[in-house]
Amino acid sequence: MSDLPYQRILLKLSGEILAGENGTGIDPSVVSYFAREIKSVVDQGLEVCLVIGGGNIFRGGANTRNIERVTGDYMGMLGTVINALAIQDALEKSGIPTRVQTAISITQVAEPFIRRRAMRHLEKGRVLIFAAGTGNPFFTTDSAAALRAAEMNVDALLKGTKVDGVYDKDPVTHADAVRYTSLSYEEAIEQNLKVMDLSAIALCRENKIPIIVFNFKEPGHLLRVIKGEPIGTILGG
Repeated sequence: MSDLPYQRILLKLSGEILAGENGTGIDPSVVSYFAREIKSVVDQGLEVCLVIGGGNIFRGGANTRNIERVTGDYMGMLGTVINALAIQDALEKSGIPTRVQTAISITQVAEPFIRRRAMRHLEKGRVLIFAAGTGNPFFTTDSAAALRAAEMNVDALLKGTKVDGVYDKDPVTHADAVRYTSLSYEEAIEQNLKVMDLSAIALCRENKIPIIVFNFKEPGHLLRVIKGEPIGTILGG
């Protein structure tokens, strides 16, 4: 572990990835893939925190029809809890001890977020899964990931996506899109590259937490990132 550039990370994943080709819900084969990838870095001695979105279950926000914004955001938080429990189940079946901590109280299925308790779990080698966002409406899981990354004193925030980094334009619709290997926080904000929410990037900048954006769907990329290989795009590194 001492040879790794990062000793403690927070991995941010979107809920949509969990849906696989179905588009919604949870694909068991994808959950198993998640568990294998995370186990590969836990086996290296890394301390791992996770934040998972809930868009595959329910996406809140301003565009939610006929549902009040605040209500929709709380529904989205509950979606992240469902995903967290699915990941916890898969990890523990792989022999990885975990704890789910939530920003809203659901004590029958998860612990409330208590920073000192969370730190102790990491010291004991448990993977921590943070669910229910920040516990507040109007904040995304990107903001929650940045907040928990700062609270847990992580060495890097890794954002796993479907693409291999940050581009100057959408690579799906623009064949001439150029991938950045590195960016400053300011460049990402000024160019509005939509790496993460502006508030999340600003929080990482304030706490000097590098953000690494990479293709999580590519097997082995997570392990390569934590070994310091030039995978994806690094912000603020």
